[in-house]
Amino acid sequence: MQRQRTVLVSALLISLATVAAGAPPVAAATPAHATADASDGPVVSAIERGAHPLRTVEPGGDTADLRPLDRMIGDARVVGLGEATHSSHDFFALKERVFRHLVETKGFRTFALEAPWSTGLRLNDYVVHGKGDPRRIMREEFQRDYLWWNNTDYLALIEWMRAYNLRHPDDPVQFMGDDTAWAGPELYDAVTDYVGRTHPELSARFEELYRGLRPTVATGAYIEQYMNKPLEERQEMADRTGEALRLLQRQSPGADRETYEWAVQNATVLDQTARQYAFDFDTPAGIAGCMRYRDSVMAANVVWWQRHTGSKVLLSAHDAHVGYQPYRPDKYPKMQGAFLRDSLGSDYVSVGTTFDRGSFNATGPDGAIHRWTLGPAGPASNEATLDRVRYRDYVVDLRTVGSPARAWLAQPRPTRAIGTEYPDGPDDMALVGQYDVLVHLHRVEAARLRDR
Repeated sequence: MQRQRTVLVSALLISLATVAAGAPPVAAATPAHATADASDGPVVSAIERGAHPLRTVEPGGDTADLRPLDRMIGDARVVGLGEATHSSHDFFALKERVFRHLVETKGFRTFALEAPWSTGLRLNDYVVHGKGDPRRIMREEFQRDYLWWNNTDYLALIEWMRAYNLRHPDDPVQFMGDDTAWAGPELYDAVTDYVGRTHPELSARFEELYRGLRPTVATGAYIEQYMNKPLEERQEMADRTGEALRLLQRQSPGADRETYEWAVQNATVLDQTARQYAFDFDTPAGIAGCMRYRDSVMAANVVWWQRHTGSKVLLSAHDAHVGYQPYRPDKYPKMQGAFLRDSLGSDYVSVGTTFDRGSFNATGPDGAIHRWTLGPAGPASNEATLDRVRYRDYVVDLRTVGSPARAWLAQPRPTRAIGTEYPDGPDDMALVGQYDVLVHLHRVEAARLRDR
């Protein structure tokens, strides 16, 4: 039962599969689907009429080819930019390129990652204030569930953000994490230090409520230990974090409302982490409930940040999380993109991604990290038709794509949406209705993971 729980929970957060050091030789896997519809030539032509070619995914240089994306984004304050795999260089590089462009042309100032809130705060201290070593922070924070983010592309992005802030100290860019599988010890310290300064009579009570929750081991070990605690113990821990949050919310903010609001948000994230682990992982309903809760709080954290800071946000996550419709509704009842649309309306724009062929890193059935390589997408897939457009890489607004492409893209078809484990998918997905905008890449290459 313990092993079963570990496997089930590995599907819950970003990936909780145990990984071994080293990677075996490249593995090959090519999905096979039914024969394509021979009449999709008009569909390709219609997509082509609405498509805008991309010069490159690599950051730097001229970004005139991204101006059509500016028009598609419009005045949105949060843009979700997905990835069809969790570990391909091209998706990570594209995100840096788009973020740098949006910073320069549309006033975006926050890069949000599908990573823990406390991790984001540590990296933001470096980005804004130069505090700490980003390589060490990434090594310490991006473990187990989040090891995919410890790559050379995100290091380059973080270093660019720091360099930008040195040039623009009065108008900095910021880094945030919106996820909840881990809350570092500094987050507990932030709450208890605030209570000690403003309401010292409550300090002992907060220490008792947070008893046994403040991490004393490394990120990966903490997550492993937490998820394997008995359900009753995890629920009792969530009861205590909830009581701590309510107790803080009942206090007067005093003269420094800004500091108070940050303390409440930090306490909220501590409660989110405990509550996410308080579901019954041995039941399908518990798994689905945990997944829905996770997506709801990731969206809530992004909305809080955007409204509190006033910053426009580029949100980086898997395609599934930035989109509107769950493609596996039995496990993922409602996605982050749908929650963001509920909260922000047209101030949220979803940008999904697809690719025809290439490589990525993912954990295999043996529990080790492999570099997987896929050949051309199957003939009945969305990607096969998208790749017939004459542009190698391009962006298209799915809200305005012409007939008959719009109707064709509104029908579910096999589509790659690869998480942290492989084999995975493809899943039947209707791209129209799932995303507002789509970026299609002909080929992707596996990201380069940093030493762990």
